[in-house]
Amino acid sequence: MSNTVWIIIAFVLYIVLMVVIGAVYSKRTKSAEDYFLGGRGLGGWVGAMSAQASDMSGWLLMGLPGSIYLLGTGEIWVSLGLFLGTLFNWILVAGRLRRYTIRANNSVTLPEYFENRFHDKSKALILVSAIVFVIFFLVYTASALSSGAKLFKVVFGLDYTWALLIGTIVILIYTFLGGFLAVCTTDFIQGLMMIIMILAVPIILLFLIEPGSIMSTLTASGVDGGAAAYLNPFMSGNSNISWTTVVSGLAWGLGYCGMPHILVRFMAIKSEKEMKKSKIIANVWNFLALGVVSVLAILARVYMFPKVGVLEDSENIVVMTVKELFTNQFAIPFLAGILLCAILAAIMSTADSQLLVTASAVSKDIYADVIKKGKNISDKKILWFSRVVVVIVAAAAFLIALNPNSSIMGLVSDAWAGLGAAFGPVVVLSLYWKKTTKAGALSGIITGAAVVIIWDYIPFFAGQTIGQVTGLYSLFVGFILGLIAVVIGSLVGKPATPEMISEFEDVKNKRVAGA
Repeated sequence: MSNTVWIIIAFVLYIVLMVVIGAVYSKRTKSAEDYFLGGRGLGGWVGAMSAQASDMSGWLLMGLPGSIYLLGTGEIWVSLGLFLGTLFNWILVAGRLRRYTIRANNSVTLPEYFENRFHDKSKALILVSAIVFVIFFLVYTASALSSGAKLFKVVFGLDYTWALLIGTIVILIYTFLGGFLAVCTTDFIQGLMMIIMILAVPIILLFLIEPGSIMSTLTASGVDGGAAAYLNPFMSGNSNISWTTVVSGLAWGLGYCGMPHILVRFMAIKSEKEMKKSKIIANVWNFLALGVVSVLAILARVYMFPKVGVLEDSENIVVMTVKELFTNQFAIPFLAGILLCAILAAIMSTADSQLLVTASAVSKDIYADVIKKGKNISDKKILWFSRVVVVIVAAAAFLIALNPNSSIMGLVSDAWAGLGAAFGPVVVLSLYWKKTTKAGALSGIITGAAVVIIWDYIPFFAGQTIGQVTGLYSLFVGFILGLIAVVIGSLVGKPATPEMISEFEDVKNKRVAGA
């Protein structure tokens, strides 16, 4: 059989496994809470691996190595920012958010938590939050689908549109069927696959590459400023990197506090004991993944340069390296297929989570809570309405991702900034500042989202946006201004009620029944 046939067999087996898991968990999904939060029953390993797998997406194995492959180690500031952000999120946000969502009337979604945390009877918080969710998650989901399409295109030579359609349908099937538990179980498997592939490929490359040839090969490949500049994290070509590059890279870490698809994993972990286990597992996984992928990108440039030159689409470097290693170097195409499935796993583990969170925002937060106001609507009806929304959201993201020239890194950057700036400041202050109020939360969400849209999308300067002119990541500006807006709105508006203060103290002092 040809190499391609073996790779197809590996992909088919993997996809069938994911769909079977979705079918199994569809029988266990009886309510909307099961579909969106898995009955708060995640164990430490599944919670940690699911959170990290849903976080990283195709960006980890395509976008990030692609940027380092192309531009050098000056791009690792994003990796450092994400590592620090993950550490902060698990240590300071995870446990307290889990307790607070239980104390706040057993909130199932992040908008519902905001509503219950701030005793909002007007439904304004839940509506504004859900709308911001939908806007930015459509872009985020599109980035994952685009990653899948590029993977299928490179591996199988498929037309981009057909590749996009196949990837969308596969993700849609098991998310539609099994909901949160299916997504978390598949994320666990996908997280294991990702870390195995991330560790295995660089180790193999190290045995194949002559250590003494690394510098000369990098220089021969045409890197700006030569190999020394390429490997210097403070250089970009012949120049020192700007302070905006460092700040913008580190600012990616701020986004974690506002990522609903990650925060919902914290809410679903079943106990404080399992939470402690999850913190360790997640941060070790993240350290290995981000660090080793950065090394992989450099080794791949050295290994692949004499064979394929310099790739025009740098985001495919890991895919091309795996294919070269296991179809030409070692002639084990089935293993190549298994390792390439790890890239598909990275993509699917994020796309399914994004679909689920967006569906929860539309069906539970907007339809059930705002439009129907929780009246005369059964849990079963919400469950099925949610599944319909999953299909609609997937179709909308498919349309956004249809442009084959869209950048995975660019799409992820825009969505990450919007969600992080809108929700990050509100989440942090809602957990650690008892004077935070509904007015402050609304101000923060609207300000953060608006700043990102203005900064990244409106061309004020001769066709260029503020972000393009300054080189400063919109998340950094949006997060700071959102934080200020929460504080000002909370101090100017009506103060927190005694009931809100009492709930805050219960969470702070761990006096939460069932937590």
